[in-house]
Amino acid sequence: MGKAAVAKAFEEIRAAVAVLIAEVDGAGSVRFSVGDPLAGLADGCLDILAGAREAEAGIAALKARAAVRYADTAGAVAGPDAPVQAQEMAVAAEIGCVLALGPRAAGSFLATSYALAGSLPRTLAGLLAGVLSWQHATVMADEAACLDAAGAAALEGHFLDPDVVNPALGCPVGEMPAHRFRAKARTWRERHHAESIETRHVRGVLDRRVEFRPDQDGMAWLSACLPAGQALAGWNRLTAISRGMQGADEFRSMPQLRADNFADAVLGSSTASSSTASGRASGAGQGDLPSPIRAKVLVTVPVHSLMGLTDEPVMLDGYGPIPPSMARDLVAEGAGSFYRVLVDPRDGAPLEIGRTSYRVTGAMRAWLRMRDGKCPFPGCSNNSLDNDADHILAWAKGGTTGISNLGQPCPKHHKLRHSTGWKPTPATKNEPPGWISPTGRHYPSEHQDWEPTKWPPGFMPGERSLLEEALLDHLAS
Repeated sequence: MGKAAVAKAFEEIRAAVAVLIAEVDGAGSVRFSVGDPLAGLADGCLDILAGAREAEAGIAALKARAAVRYADTAGAVAGPDAPVQAQEMAVAAEIGCVLALGPRAAGSFLATSYALAGSLPRTLAGLLAGVLSWQHATVMADEAACLDAAGAAALEGHFLDPDVVNPALGCPVGEMPAHRFRAKARTWRERHHAESIETRHVRGVLDRRVEFRPDQDGMAWLSACLPAGQALAGWNRLTAISRGMQGADEFRSMPQLRADNFADAVLGSSTASSSTASGRASGAGQGDLPSPIRAKVLVTVPVHSLMGLTDEPVMLDGYGPIPPSMARDLVAEGAGSFYRVLVDPRDGAPLEIGRTSYRVTGAMRAWLRMRDGKCPFPGCSNNSLDNDADHILAWAKGGTTGISNLGQPCPKHHKLRHSTGWKPTPATKNEPPGWISPTGRHYPSEHQDWEPTKWPPGFMPGERSLLEEALLDHLAS
């Protein structure tokens, strides 16, 4: 059939799209609902969005496979004597022209396509089935790029194989935004990368820097690449200061307040915030950053790692895995600012704390932070220390103040819950609440990927201790 079959298939796709557009416009032959046409149309549009997402994923998989097949075929046509680099550039240029991509984007697309076709079969299958998007596939390819074949297979298996040992829990990968999947995939990779996180962190520290990048409309970006503990502490401090400045007389948004306070801190005066926020409330936020407010950071430390017996990564709330040496420094030097949580060596999770009164204690808030990791609303990345403790079933309606009846939505989604039809679903001591939309659709939450901590040699039954090994070596000599 060849080109005729291709043309016919795409003609049918275009005809199907026209039918769906007519349905969206309310011009279909049959209404979604005769009893309530408006509600039926709204629900039907959500069905169309869901179907379009699946179709887009399938088309993305088709494009990836077509690109790889074209590149391989073009290489065969060019012959073995063609310069490799020139041939790769020619292929990328052709694909870029067909897809209207720049050279860098075309090269990236081709590299991802080859990764999917060659070493990430589960990801490609998920893309073809419509359960993953191209963005999710790109994340998987990016995170697997620095792993060997076994590591890439393990990464895929953890997130895409429900029968694997210790699979990812909670919201399936394809049902969370790609940026949230990137955070979870990065966490897994940091934990399981063959090379020590300490070694990689040492290299990273050498690359610390501040960057300036011009932007539009007289604006520019000033950013810094810092050790995660410093960067997150700075972000949390800016958030705490800005949150404290909000009120009836403060019209600036949280992003604006953070930006103004950041400028004040860098410039050492209130010049930036007073000159850039024209007409702001008199006296609001003037002066340097208030000294009484300290940065707060939550660090989850496996007990053996804290003792220096293992080198497994430590979890920094709002960031992900960090080297244990950094965690030990945070614990030793940040007694007033860094919250430390030692996890159970058997399963990597903290223990539940209960209470029978309305008031949520500090210990219970720490447990919520460990259970949820962030605001549990789908796609939200707001980290734990800026969130609210909220009763899922209201106290006035018989709800208890227990971990299983508490969530920690960020201020935005806390307001959404109490001012719209969005409602959280029940939680457990180990699982955060999901959400039900006003249309009745259920959206599961992400779950923390707890893993058992690594036991140092000599601590498991049947193993000789390090002290015994040393004594045996001494006697043998």
